[in-house]
Amino acid sequence: MPSTSRALDAIERIVDAGGDADDTLRQVVASLRDDAGYAWAGVFFVEEDDLLLGPQAGTPDERNRTRVLVTWQGDRIAELAVDGAPKEDHALLERVAVLVSGHCLVGWDTGGESWDP
Repeated sequence: MPSTSRALDAIERIVDAGGDADDTLRQVVASLRDDAGYAWAGVFFVEEDDLLLGPQAGTPDERNRTRVLVTWQGDRIAELAVDGAPKEDHALLERVAVLVSGHCLVGWDTGGESWDP
């Protein structure tokens, strides 16, 4: 049975391991699918006024989509989305959004400022 605590533990290990931002995000969305049991998980990057889908895993079901903002220094840089999340999982998704925020900068224009995820 999927477990949000197991999923959070796995995601924290993935993020702590470091490495390429794209690889990290791919592993995180796969963990949300496999360990948390969501039908689909993905990251949408903010590009100008649009949201562009980045890494994703699973089978989408947009009717049951939950989105959480991913911010960096107060700016919205991405959105973490999952399909099939119960309302009580919102705290998990907010925590994951914080954990992956530095890795989402790869898909966002930093305006020339250096960053270290």
